[in-house]
Amino acid sequence: MEENLKKLLFSHGTNFKKAFGQNFLSDENLLNDIVNKAGITTEDTVLEIGCGAGTLTKVLSEKAKRVFGYEIDKSLKPVLDYTLSGRDNVQIVFEDIMKQKISDIEKKIGCEYKIVANLPYYITTPLVMEFIENSEKLTSMSVMVQEEVAYRFASKPNTADYGAITVGINLRGNATIIKKVGREMFTPMPNVDSAVVRIDFVKDKFNGVDFKAVREAVKIGFGARRKMLCNNLINSLKIERSLAETILTDADISLTARGEVLSVEEYIKLSESIKKYARKD
Repeated sequence: MEENLKKLLFSHGTNFKKAFGQNFLSDENLLNDIVNKAGITTEDTVLEIGCGAGTLTKVLSEKAKRVFGYEIDKSLKPVLDYTLSGRDNVQIVFEDIMKQKISDIEKKIGCEYKIVANLPYYITTPLVMEFIENSEKLTSMSVMVQEEVAYRFASKPNTADYGAITVGINLRGNATIIKKVGREMFTPMPNVDSAVVRIDFVKDKFNGVDFKAVREAVKIGFGARRKMLCNNLINSLKIERSLAETILTDADISLTARGEVLSVEEYIKLSESIKKYARKD
């Protein structure tokens, strides 16, 4: 499989580009397993980010109703034309998705959709958070990421991997690691192992919540990870200790708690308390 992939790229005058974080998958059993675990059916419209040589795109086209792909590397067009020949349900856009507005992408797609992608590592976190915070029609995303990032996405409060991005994901849905993938499955082989994380969005999971206020509270909570949340409130909001303690007490949070122990529900309560006592202007 690896040799066939290399031959395909070479025959079309292209090669792997480190600048674009290109690490391709070619094992058909693996690709089918990823698509199946992503829950793709013939009723689904799928957005793929970073199509590469089109190996995942091809499998998606066999399972889904429609596939929209974004690929930054225009030199891969002849490769994708070859791989996806006859796939009338696939549309590839040769643009940098990081420079596109989510609203424009969703307008182009025109319906609810799922994301399935082998993401370039260098855009993983900003891209996931962009869709988490701004998508309106996304129902799930199953993305290949570095294994350590996967643990961060799907971690629980009061663990080493738990962080601001975990809370951000939990505001919109639920994350689960659905498959681990060793580095040897990629061409070229990266220096780390990977995993596929599936994030299922829950419509109106926290209906009526001020997401901007919650994200501000999360930023405060993880601003100085080793410090107690009370001290973070004092330093971030420029308030007296007595007021910081009032905010925590009102939110039913321990005065000695640190940001990494709070659940998403507790961050919501904290954000409401901050607005109540420290955002009266």
